[in-house]
This record gives sequence, structure tokens and C-alpha cells, in this order.
Amino acid sequence: MRLCQAFDISRGDVAAFVGAGGKTSLLVGLGYELAESGWRVLATATTEIPAEQLSLYPHAMRYDSGAEAISQALSEFQFVFLYDKSTWQKGVLSGPREDWARELLDSVDSDVLLVEADRSDGMPFKAPFANEPWIPLETSLVVPIASLAALGLPLDDEHVYNPGAMVDQYGFVQNSPIKSPWLAQVLRDEDLGLKNVPEGARVVLFLNRTPERGYLHGRARMIARLSLQNPRIQAVAIGSVRGAEPVHEVQRAVGAIVLASGESNGKQPPSMLSSVGGGKTILAHVTEQLIRSRIAPIRVAAGTWAREVRAAVKPLGVKVVTSRARTGAPGRTNRDNGSFHTENDRLGLPHLLHLNGEALSALKTGLRAMPAHIAAVLVVPGDHPRLQPKVLYQLLTSYARGAEDLLVPRYQASLGQPVLIGRRYWSDILSLPRKGSLHDLFEEYRDNIACVEVASDTILCDAQLSRPQRPLGLPRQQKDPSA
Repeated sequence: MRLCQAFDISRGDVAAFVGAGGKTSLLVGLGYELAESGWRVLATATTEIPAEQLSLYPHAMRYDSGAEAISQALSEFQFVFLYDKSTWQKGVLSGPREDWARELLDSVDSDVLLVEADRSDGMPFKAPFANEPWIPLETSLVVPIASLAALGLPLDDEHVYNPGAMVDQYGFVQNSPIKSPWLAQVLRDEDLGLKNVPEGARVVLFLNRTPERGYLHGRARMIARLSLQNPRIQAVAIGSVRGAEPVHEVQRAVGAIVLASGESNGKQPPSMLSSVGGGKTILAHVTEQLIRSRIAPIRVAAGTWAREVRAAVKPLGVKVVTSRARTGAPGRTNRDNGSFHTENDRLGLPHLLHLNGEALSALKTGLRAMPAHIAAVLVVPGDHPRLQPKVLYQLLTSYARGAEDLLVPRYQASLGQPVLIGRRYWSDILSLPRKGSLHDLFEEYRDNIACVEVASDTILCDAQLSRPQRPLGLPRQQKDPSA
């Protein structure tokens, strides 16, 4: 994955790089990516940098050369670094005066401004001193950086920039080996890794020196999950800035909605409240699988049987939200409650995407209950006892590695559940009429659906297992060519 994709860079952005362990390399790498795409890229620093770093850029010039000269340089070189030559001393230079950013943005026709806004003296991990970092108020994207090369190093002044601040804040033991959770604690801390981030700026962390697979990659994922506990952090990019593919994946906050609503008949409770042994219901079992997969937050969206649903999941400590459209009450036949066990249509969409009635209302309630920083949700039927954490892991990994944000698991020719739905679809779902269905919405977005191949039929419901399946997009009468 490219850096510009991982950071979701837009024209007009001011991106500031802070932290330690690859700021300059990351800024330069991103700048060249954008320049090669035809963007006019300006870069500068708000702190001192070695003068030798000017050789990393296609062109460097004084910031006060004038708007016309800077614009001409952008037309010729695409990527230009601005500095203040008057501060040259001992091979070190600094950027423009503090009020330069707004002036520059108003006068120069650049597409993006990249700012090295912190210092770390070449160390892989840091906490800021009292006067750091120097992030322009106009910044729209802040990228805090840490290197996994810090793991296992002693927490001392030789290996870490300002370790005393970490000791004072968290009681880390001086000179002891640096642990993975320590990186996350510092990176997500409002007074350390997120210090001086302007209000309204989005934050995307970058964990540098991460291998594509193996133990350290797993450590990076854990650091990302812990860091995302702070809702200020939009995403965590994992990679190695000097690699051919600098970003392996982007971890985002993903929640889960368990649909504890659906059709019930007579006095019999729905199947999700049936026992799977040991006094545990199918619904509780499904919710446990999500907890085991470390997905948070989890919202159990209930309807008619809300009281029983709360009792079933109460020991698990998850939040139950109640659908506004409760179309009936226990003891009454509710054929209008909606279902996610209907026939597949010609698209071959999984049952879950045919929600209607009370089940659709439950999904809407779950979406409304999601915190603002959640980027996507896994939608899970509460009556799907065959749910496996391995499938959840595959969906989340595909999402992190840049697949579409409308993901459906597929076993051989059959699509199944759960599904992952990105935030950009939520407003369309919430605007569906009361008697609407997800069917029409997802037919409209058919080209956006990405299938994640899995090796188990546990994604299929009982109805799918009882009849031959056909692949996505084939007419009903056409046989599965793989059969």
C-alpha cells in the first residue's frame, strides 16, 4: 500500500510529522509519491534539521524567496523544501518563522504542505519536552511515528528521547527493556504522543520498521489496537518506510453489531435464545466469539425479545441497544418482524444483506449507537452459532490491507456471514424507509462488494447448507461451474 493511500491525503492538506523513528524518511517518501502523481508538494520544518538533509529533496530554497519564485520552482521540480537560511550554524538549519504557514498557504499554489514538526535526534522512540512539538495550527493531518526498533532497548537517554517523561507519566522502570504496550501508552497519550495536536486535525499513527509478517508484525498489530483506544486516533499504519511497499496494512477502529432481532412465532423465543449447552444461549456464544477476537465496541441490537436478550448477554458486559420499531411482543406471532433468512436473489448476496422489518431497524439502532471514531462494523446474526474467530480475523485483515470496505466472506461458490460495512454506507442504511430492505441498497453497490475467501463452511447458515449454492452474479437457472 502507498503512503498517500494509508494517510488518505487530500489536496489542501497540511500534514505534520512528529515522534521518532523515521519522520524525515516518511515525509520524503510521501512527498515523492505525491510529486510522481502530478501534485505540487511543498515541505518544510518547524524545528532544526541537519543541513545535509537538503540533498534528499529535488529542490530546496529559502521560504522568503517570494510566492512567484516558489511557484515557479514547484512547476519545475514538483517537490520543494523551504528553509530559513539565516539560521545556518554548525551544519544545522531551521524552518521559517512561526507565522509562516497561513501566509504561505494563501500565496503559493501548492497542493499539499508537509511539515517535519518535531525532533528526536535519530532515536526510535520519544516523549516530548515542554516546548515540543511545533505543529502549525493550520495542520489537518498529524502523523505520530514510532519505530519497532525500540522494542527491547533499554529505557534510557542513550536509546530514547526524553525517557524521563515516560517514567514520570506511567512509572516505567528506568533502564528496563521497552515493551510493546509502552509504545501504545505513549503514542495515544494526550500529553505525550498526541501533544499539541490541533483540534479538528485527524491523526494517523505510523509504526515504522515493521516486517510484513512474523512476531514483530503481531506486536505492531497489538500496539495498533491499544493505540486505537483513544478516539482521537483515526488509524494506525503498519509498515517500513524504506520498503518497496511502505505500508503493509492500516488498522482502524472496527466495532460489531450483533443482531438480536428477527422473526419469532407464537410463544417460542427466537432460535438465538436457544441453549448451546451449559446454560449458554446461541446469542451469548456468538457474542463471546467477538469478545475473544478483541473486537470493541460490541452492540447487541435487540427488538421484541429485548428483556430476554439482556438476560442472555448480561454476564458478558456488552451494551444492549433496543430497536425503535418493536413490531410485536412475546407470545404473539410476528410475521412482520423481518428476517435475515430469506432466499438469495440473483446477485447471490448472503442472507444478512436482505434485512428488513424489525431486523433492519435493529441494525439502524446499532449503527446509531456506534461511537464517532468507529470506521466500520462487523454485522453478525445473533443466531449464527458456527461463527469462528478465524473468519473474523480474515475479514479484519483484508480490510486492514486495503480491500474494499464492504466485505463478505465466501466459501467456494457461496457467500456467507458476517459482513463488514464501512462508515460511508451507514447514512444510506439509516435513510432506508421503515418497510425497506438492504437488498436494494447493496444491489446498487454491487461493484463495491469484495469477497474474502475462507476455507470453512461455517460462514453459511443452515438454509444455505441444505441446498446447492451458486456463485455471485450467476442467474438462478445457471449451474455452478465449479460443481
